[in-house]
Amino acid sequence: MKKLILTIWAVSCVMAAVNAQDGSDYKRGIGVRIGGGYYDVAAASFKTFITKPGAIELNLGFRPYSAIYSSYSQFHLSFSASYQHHFPIGNVEGLRWFIGGGATVYNTFSSNEDLRGFGLGLFPTGGADYKFNNIPLNVSADFRPTIAIIRPDYYGYSYLSTYSRFYAGNVGVSARYTF
Repeated sequence: MKKLILTIWAVSCVMAAVNAQDGSDYKRGIGVRIGGGYYDVAAASFKTFITKPGAIELNLGFRPYSAIYSSYSQFHLSFSASYQHHFPIGNVEGLRWFIGGGATVYNTFSSNEDLRGFGLGLFPTGGADYKFNNIPLNVSADFRPTIAIIRPDYYGYSYLSTYSRFYAGNVGVSARYTF
């Protein structure tokens, strides 16, 4: 009997939370971003709207890396922040596209001295954002081509670095619980 009451109570709480988030607008969301950046492949993601069309997105990410053919391993830890300005897409409620820009700082920890160190990059961003109408869930997809301003270097000689000045492959998808 206790299990049945507990189950009914838990389902009621979930339904109340879903009904409280009615509509396709949201103020903030927290979740995860999976991407293809060389400084992060997975990140905790927090997004908050500071105006009706303008949002700030913060990501704390990491990327482990080890090559089968080499004897070194490395780990990237990064923090990214971006401003995104949203625009509606047609008459689809909850669907918006956005443009903006941001910065990322990261540190590479590596057993190979040639690859370890601090990096800083700037990126324009663009993508699409969708907030489900009846559940507290937001999903988005974005593109962040990153320009390295500071990058880990080889004994102080940045022209020998294995890190490119421009990385176009940073595409990501996010899923966030909205509140």
